[in-house]
Amino acid sequence: MNTAQFGRRDFLRRTAAATLVAGVAGPVAGTFSTASAQQGGLKKAIQINMLGKNLPDSEKFALAKKCGFEGIEAYPLDDLEASAKLGEAARAAGVEIHSVSYGGWNAPMSDPNEAVVEKGLKSIEAGLRSTKAMGATVMLLVPAVVTDRVRYVEAYERSQANIKKVLPLAEELKVIVAVENVWNKFLLSPIEFARYVDEFNNPWLQAYFDVGNVVIFGYPQDWIRTLGKRIVKIHLKDFKSKGYEWKNLREGDVNWPEVRAALAEVGYEGYVTPELSGGDEAYLRDLSERVDLIIAGK
Repeated sequence: MNTAQFGRRDFLRRTAAATLVAGVAGPVAGTFSTASAQQGGLKKAIQINMLGKNLPDSEKFALAKKCGFEGIEAYPLDDLEASAKLGEAARAAGVEIHSVSYGGWNAPMSDPNEAVVEKGLKSIEAGLRSTKAMGATVMLLVPAVVTDRVRYVEAYERSQANIKKVLPLAEELKVIVAVENVWNKFLLSPIEFARYVDEFNNPWLQAYFDVGNVVIFGYPQDWIRTLGKRIVKIHLKDFKSKGYEWKNLREGDVNWPEVRAALAEVGYEGYVTPELSGGDEAYLRDLSERVDLIIAGK
């Protein structure tokens, strides 16, 4: 495929799709505080499991707000009433649940066993309903898993066919399914990731880009520039190739100024969410300051 032609061909369609979902996903729509607007539309979020395991949810959200985070990434709940109450608790504390990390490892859409796929589809549908109840507009999905018994091409084709089955519900609920690049031996180049998303030809299927996950075989800024408007959410991680280990933000190999420049170039305006281990208030304040520096292009 001629990648230059690929980009030109899809530019207008992707822009139109982004416009369509703009009213759904707040970050895309640019509904930010003045402070966020001064940062180029980027907002800081944190995952709920990083906020102290023994704290009540209300105190977790208050801690996030205190440390400078505006958004929360949660996990799906089986109980829709509990999901709604979690969203209400977040808003009462002055933060919002902006996305839900569903995952998809346990019953992947690439599995050859129809019973496993059916289980996964029901779980994804439940996750979408939980996401809606919390007031979030994006649900993260691991699209496929390549294994010694699931070939790459099978994972690609099978996952697309199965994920398409849940997109009518996603549209009904106004929740975007965002597939993420994870260490699943799948979507190993930015060109392929872009093509995978585009082949759905559906604005309710977008990309969740994880900065740190590509360091061992690529450059995050390149992926961002290639994915462009397909990106609806961003995870922040850092990785050190020498020693092969995860590091705190701004302590690994990620070229953060280039990442920030790339986000600005593609017009990304939304939440950036660290995906790290949790810690106490001092740790979270330090993490918040590290994200501030990234947003400032340092």
